[in-house]
Amino acid sequence: MAGHSQFKNIMHRKGRQDAQKSKLFGKLAREITVAAKMGMPDPAMNPRLRAAVIAARVENMPKDNIERAIKKAAGGEGENYDEIRYEGYGPGGIAVIVEVLTDNRNRTASDVRSYFTKHGGNLAETGAVSFMFDHVGVVEYPTETASADAMLEAAIDAGADDVVSSENGHEIYTAQDALGGVTKALEAKFGDPRKAALIWKPQNTIAVDDEQGEKLIKLVDILNEHDDVQNVYANFELSDTLMAKLSA
Repeated sequence: MAGHSQFKNIMHRKGRQDAQKSKLFGKLAREITVAAKMGMPDPAMNPRLRAAVIAARVENMPKDNIERAIKKAAGGEGENYDEIRYEGYGPGGIAVIVEVLTDNRNRTASDVRSYFTKHGGNLAETGAVSFMFDHVGVVEYPTETASADAMLEAAIDAGADDVVSSENGHEIYTAQDALGGVTKALEAKFGDPRKAALIWKPQNTIAVDDEQGEKLIKLVDILNEHDDVQNVYANFELSDTLMAKLSA
């Protein structure tokens, strides 16, 4: 999982540098609205909404924007979005999962399909690649929050399944239905995490050469740029040289 973690953090940093804040805030507000509509409009009682609010805070989304999105949902206002998962193969047969929230299924499906085709991949049926991933919860904290041993002990006590600590931070993995409880327990001890969400975690990663890696990065980038796309997951591992190039 180390390669996947490194790739994810590279993409996270790149996204924060390149993304237009208005587009980013729009995606965050969309997730907050959907989460609030699906459950209680109170983050303390709605794990998905709590995770969405945490994500918004990490990106410095104004508090007024967050509260406005929740109030819209609570009042039955705002657009209605469909949650869709697309699955496909990138260059070299790399598995890719794309999660979207859309108010126009046909437009989004057409766009996502064209992105895969133009970048050397192809869209597949739902279920074609998700069996190669585990759908789990993750809670993340910066490295300085605690030592690896202290985080492991706290995570076990909270009911987590696994902890991966590295120079990029602490990643605490949980079962889907345990995410809310584990997050609350860790928050009580360490404060707000930098992330708490359900993710698709690759069971194994595939090493790719630099040429293939650059093609995959371009595919992931263009997918992430789409207004309807919330998350992109893939099971490849970049070479150290390409990682260094992306980090520069």
